[in-house]
Amino acid sequence: MAYETEDHETQYCFPAINSSCIKGKHSSHEYNIMYVFVSLLSAWTVFLNLLVIISISHFKKLHTPTNLIILSLAVSDLLIGLVMPIEATRLIEMCWYFGDTFCGLYLIFITVLLSASLSNLVLIAIDRYVAVCHPLLYPQKITTAKMLVSICLSWVCSSTYNSAFVINNRYLDTSQKTDVMMGFAWRVTDLFMAFIFPCTLIITLYLRIFYVVHQQVKVINSLMKGGKCVMEGSVRRKSESKAALTLGIIVKVYLLCWIPYYICSMSVTSSTTKNVLTWAVYVNSGLNPLVYALFYPWFKKTVKHILTLKIFQPASSLVNIFTELQL
Repeated sequence: MAYETEDHETQYCFPAINSSCIKGKHSSHEYNIMYVFVSLLSAWTVFLNLLVIISISHFKKLHTPTNLIILSLAVSDLLIGLVMPIEATRLIEMCWYFGDTFCGLYLIFITVLLSASLSNLVLIAIDRYVAVCHPLLYPQKITTAKMLVSICLSWVCSSTYNSAFVINNRYLDTSQKTDVMMGFAWRVTDLFMAFIFPCTLIITLYLRIFYVVHQQVKVINSLMKGGKCVMEGSVRRKSESKAALTLGIIVKVYLLCWIPYYICSMSVTSSTTKNVLTWAVYVNSGLNPLVYALFYPWFKKTVKHILTLKIFQPASSLVNIFTELQL
């Protein structure tokens, strides 16, 4: 690993190249801490999201439209976890050692993954909005087939937009430092398309969801106080509301990680601040499975099946996870 020596000798990415970039100036101790942190974060993110992917893919009872979006989100988060070591090399070393071609492919890949995560959150917000605010229309409006098409379209749109974005703005200079340099028009367009519009849509839908949930809770409480029986439909609405609130936590965590980064990107800040906020964005990919573990009983149950290798038993995919939870 490259670091600043005790005599403060300047280290360059490529000593043989004139005007090569200066490497990140860190002590060996700082390098070790940063790389250990990235390694643990990468392993944590990949492992937890892999558990989510296996759970939803294996157990038939989890093949619902909502869980398909969670599966798509877990796939993007897992892939982000896999590329964290490359990103660590780029941000910590402040050098790019992998050549021009891989530079473009990498920037497209990472921006597609980050954009796909936000697209999945938009789909989650729409799904929960229909489930909570229009429960009678939900079975017709949100089907497994329609959700699969929506997820595929979101990935295609993310890929198309971000490919065009990187191709028009990417650069690899003679000092071997890869990055995206945006003009004002692209900066405004990206801010609107990749953050303001989707986040405004998500926030608007969830404000409506929380309002409807509040009204439903008031109605259910009044029925219970009046000694009236709470019908099955009311119980289902409470279940849908709980799911909406749980997924709303994922949205909040995402926004808390991303808003500071976008504010930073639009203003002049130090490279250290930008790097810290960039890693806050990547940490988000490892936080989502924690939300499932804390609020979804089925996730805890499926993880137990996976870690004890019960998923290799005959007909294990047909196990009714929800029935087991009630036993």
